[in-house]
Amino acid sequence: MNENIFWVVTAKVKEGEIGNLKALISEMTESTKANEPGAINYEWFISSDEKFCHVYERYTNSETTVSHLKNFNKNYAKRFIGCLDVKSYTVYGKPSEEVVNMLSPLGVVFMEPAGGFIR
Repeated sequence: MNENIFWVVTAKVKEGEIGNLKALISEMTESTKANEPGAINYEWFISSDEKFCHVYERYTNSETTVSHLKNFNKNYAKRFIGCLDVKSYTVYGKPSEEVVNMLSPLGVVFMEPAGGFIR
C-alpha cells in the first residue's frame, strides 16, 4: 500500500508581500531539497497576477511528514503566515495520528484514498 502523504495549500498573497514570499520560497525549497530526503515533491505556484499561491508537497510517509512539519514550524511558519492568507489546506493519504494532530488545528480537510493507482 502507498504510504505517501501529500497536500495542496491554496493561499492569497498578502498585499506588498510578493517579494518576501519569493525569497521564502527559495529558502524553503533549498532547505527541503538538501535536508529532507523524504520530500518527493515540493512545488510552489504563483498566479500570473501574483495574487494567489498554491503549494503542492508530497512525502514518502507520515514519519517524513512529521519531520517536515517540525522543521517548518520551527523555522518558517511565522514568515509563511506573514506572506500568505491560507484559504484551503487539503491533505491526501492515510496520515498517522501524529500528523492529524499536528494539522487539525489549522482547519485541514483530510481526504482518504477511495480508489485508483500510482504507476
